[in-house]
Amino acid sequence: MENRLHRLLEDLYQATIYKDRWVQYLEGLGMTLSLAALACLIGVAIGVLVALVRTAAASKRSLGWRLASGACGLYTTVIRGTPIIVQLLISYTVLFSGGFEACVFAFGINSGAYVSEVIRGGIASIDPGQAEAGRSLGLSQAATMRLIVLPQAVKNILPALFNEFIALLKETSVAGYIAVRDLTKVSDSLRGITFLSTPLFVAAGIYLVLVLGLTEIQKKMERRLAQSDRS
Repeated sequence: MENRLHRLLEDLYQATIYKDRWVQYLEGLGMTLSLAALACLIGVAIGVLVALVRTAAASKRSLGWRLASGACGLYTTVIRGTPIIVQLLISYTVLFSGGFEACVFAFGINSGAYVSEVIRGGIASIDPGQAEAGRSLGLSQAATMRLIVLPQAVKNILPALFNEFIALLKETSVAGYIAVRDLTKVSDSLRGITFLSTPLFVAAGIYLVLVLGLTEIQKKMERRLAQSDRS
């Protein structure tokens, strides 16, 4: 038992402390968080735009709105129907020469397709009477959406959006396919150097801590929203 514990500690030392290898984990973690944060911003921006276009087009009959809605529908179908790793490789080999830019674009576009459906569902969950009340007060359709419908929809979908960010954080682990040194790529490189599987367990532990932390934040947000609803 003591020998196993000594071996475990020695492997952990080799994977993290020896030659300041913990610095590489921090650099990989920074890359992972940067990719997730930037892609999330892009995804939310695209998601809001696509959701608004498809929602508005449902009440319009003009050819322009129908074409815009069809393009948005095609976008969500294609992105949600193809693997993220394929999208990442296409982004890197066709659109961008830099790995970081390719990752941000691919993850952002992918996230936007899912976020758009979340937001569209949130808008659809709002009682149509809310929009009618806004219009009866003299507000335009855009103002009614911005001032009345969207704030209520965001409140309803905030937990789902948080789940999307958590999923996006884990999806960035495939960035190493195009040689971006994220947390997973760093741990795999150290595995090749040390001939130990310990770096992979270290990376898994870091991901787990991040997800648990974000999940706890999400739970607090949900409790606060529930309290505001009761009040």
